[in-house]
Amino acid sequence: MAAKVVGIVGSYRKGHIIDSAVSAVLQGAEQAGAETNKIYLLDKHLEFCTNCRACTQEKDVARGKCVQDDDLEEILQEIDSADGIVLGSPINFFTVTALMKRFIERLVGFAYWPWSVGMPKLRTKNATKKAVIITSSACPAFIGRILIPNALSVLKAAARSMGFKVVKKIYFGLVAGEKDQELKADALNRAYKAGRQLIT
Repeated sequence: MAAKVVGIVGSYRKGHIIDSAVSAVLQGAEQAGAETNKIYLLDKHLEFCTNCRACTQEKDVARGKCVQDDDLEEILQEIDSADGIVLGSPINFFTVTALMKRFIERLVGFAYWPWSVGMPKLRTKNATKKAVIITSSACPAFIGRILIPNALSVLKAAARSMGFKVVKKIYFGLVAGEKDQELKADALNRAYKAGRQLIT
């Protein structure tokens, strides 16, 4: 059976920087023999996490199930069946987009956190699957990694909570110089190579 890679796009703009980068990663994975699927969070119905913690109470499960009736379970079932994931979000006000953050906050079900316990414990003890995380900002990448590191940290934590180990972190800088700026060939090639790395 072919490996499966799922891309999660947390951008508000289809066909632009992050979407193109996630597509390039998935293309690399496909060329290496993987089955791929791309999910646009923009197209999904996701409620805000209410911190009810109902999903964290049951002990011996891979992840708790949210009580809200929306598209989260469908997304997580896709991720559960994946051997690799790609998480992509541009930087908005120093971190991931609200769209991506809304999704990430709903991942609390990957923790066991009964009311009698002070701190949550991840259910995924060993991150064995692979992840690529991608972000972008207007500043040069080398400066952004130092001054605006939060987006990559948040994406890495999200991947880890779902049982994925980040094997590649990609930060595209200087991407807001034009209204409809596109990634250059060398940048797309970096993403493509990361996709191959996901399943090799």
